[in-house]
Amino acid sequence: MFREVSVVKRLLVGRPMDSERLGETLLPKRIALPVFASDPLSSVAYATEEIVKVLTLGALAYLYLTPWIAVAVVVLMGVVVVSYRQVVHAYPGGGGSYEVVTQNLGRSAGMVVAAALLVDYIMTVAVSVAAGVDNVISAVPSLNPHRVVLAVGCVAVLTLMNLRGVRESGRAFAVPTYLFVGGILTMIAVGLGQTLLGHTPVAESAAYGIRPEHVGLTGLGLLFLALRAFSSGCTALTGVEAISNGVPAFRPPKARNAARTLAAMGIIAVSMFGGITALAIIAHVRVTENTCDLVGFAGNCASDPQRTVIAQLASSVFGGPTSPMFYFIQATTALVLVLAANTAYNGFPMLMSILARDRLMPTQLQTRGDRLTYSNGIIALAVIAGGLLVAYQASVTRLIQLYILGVFTSFTLSQIGMVRHWNDELRRVTAAGVRRNIRVSRVVNGFGAVLTALVLVIVLLTKFTGGAYLVVIAVPLLWLLMRGVGRHYAEVATELAPRDDARFLPSRVHAIVLVSQLHQPALRALAYARATRPSTLTALTVQVNPAETAALEQAWLAADLPVPLTVLHSPFREITDPLVSYIVEIRQDRPRDLVAVYVPEYVVGHWWESILHNQSALRLKLRLRLLAGVMVISVPWQLTGAESAVAHELAAEAASSHRAAELARMPR
Repeated sequence: MFREVSVVKRLLVGRPMDSERLGETLLPKRIALPVFASDPLSSVAYATEEIVKVLTLGALAYLYLTPWIAVAVVVLMGVVVVSYRQVVHAYPGGGGSYEVVTQNLGRSAGMVVAAALLVDYIMTVAVSVAAGVDNVISAVPSLNPHRVVLAVGCVAVLTLMNLRGVRESGRAFAVPTYLFVGGILTMIAVGLGQTLLGHTPVAESAAYGIRPEHVGLTGLGLLFLALRAFSSGCTALTGVEAISNGVPAFRPPKARNAARTLAAMGIIAVSMFGGITALAIIAHVRVTENTCDLVGFAGNCASDPQRTVIAQLASSVFGGPTSPMFYFIQATTALVLVLAANTAYNGFPMLMSILARDRLMPTQLQTRGDRLTYSNGIIALAVIAGGLLVAYQASVTRLIQLYILGVFTSFTLSQIGMVRHWNDELRRVTAAGVRRNIRVSRVVNGFGAVLTALVLVIVLLTKFTGGAYLVVIAVPLLWLLMRGVGRHYAEVATELAPRDDARFLPSRVHAIVLVSQLHQPALRALAYARATRPSTLTALTVQVNPAETAALEQAWLAADLPVPLTVLHSPFREITDPLVSYIVEIRQDRPRDLVAVYVPEYVVGHWWESILHNQSALRLKLRLRLLAGVMVISVPWQLTGAESAVAHELAAEAASSHRAAELARMPR
């Protein structure tokens, strides 16, 4: 079985990489940008759409709020980008918001941020993939019934790519990201140019009317609608913190390269978001959460989805839904939205590894896999995100309600932590010029903390009943999970601390060799047990079938073995309980003695053969492991098939190592 699994793994993931090659996986800025910033860059593809969808709940009368809401989102993005550039310089070791908050506000607050970020990363994968599938369906509407299958398939492909390695996946994702950015900027430039020349693009939905859900909103009602639209538009900020989490993945100088990449990401994202919003206003794009609310929609509103904002703009700017540039924009948008999940595939496993380092998550998540990636974290993210896509039918509108609450929780606590950090720096630094810079930084982070806290409240109020309450439940549950894991590791460390009594030799060692029949494995176990020279040695069998037990006793006498055979009777034909009871009695009579139980086993060559053997031995060993003062020793006997399988695997491994050595010697 192991050989077959190994072959499949090598085909899908690739050959293992030596730990010394970890430096080769570090990213230059041109690759780091699409790896860590594909989420905020791609979220502009649906951020404007989410703003318009909310405003059209009150019909067309409230679309005049769109530019003001867009300006607010742009200002917020600028503040957050500047704030995280300071995080990158202050904490170049990675960890981002979690590290900042843990160091400055304490472990419990850091766990809140970690839980919020983990939820956000999961939602990033789900929302990005669902949005990408939406754009595919906009180009090919017949694929709508297969929405969930397409989404889960995309998650599977992303998982495999990331298991192959950060650098390898980064190269694969770089081209689509840059094509998307180039395509969107070209569309914006062409559309605005047409407008200036008097040929204003007109969206296919410009003539649609809207059946409003809310009519004549004023005062608090209108304010709530605007705030809800603003909170939906804030999805453009998702993933901004990923670069601060992944600073260790950059080439040296790590902090400077990460900060420059973050600045480039902010400039590009703001330009794209502002341009798309401006074009949507100019072209009179109409989108609603429910297509049946559109008056004049040509298709069947119950089954035919409306085109996305990006699709409508590409169609109006480039001459219709059959133009090559329309398909180019749709293809690159769909692809980059799916690849945007790659931001989470880099941030989630890295954050989990940091939590595992701090003993807040299972330590297996700290270990790098064959390709020097945190493979356990990657697989965990894929499983959870895939489950969400299935549960919510890959619907962006339904998933978006669970989104960005975690983002602004981490934003807010991170900025508060940075204010505390600068306060500590002011107490330590005496140079006047440095103190002035620190005060400016503190003002920036303080303003960012107030602004993101306000947005957090808005998001919570406007999205709570729509599904955000699930995040409000999930974050405390994750916090409790981390607290429980941390307590467990602390208790284990206390119990495992060396004590003087652990150095004393046991008074006596009682060896027990389990036998069912007299064969080669049993003889090897007896020989091994005798070689350890225990205080007492006995062979033990359980009588289930009297005839078989009698045959064993006769064979034992005939072999003239210098070890007594003890027979336990089992009237209910059960093997494990009589053996455990016998061993427990020895321990109770002699609590300072040790009992060594030798279990003879034979090893087969194929996975399916193991189903036929050793099930009783496995159950027995699981029971004995729970008994204090009992040592369980497996004594394997390799059958011919197992020896051949091992020889084959060793030969294959030697060939693989030889090939890897040849590749390492080749000039790069």
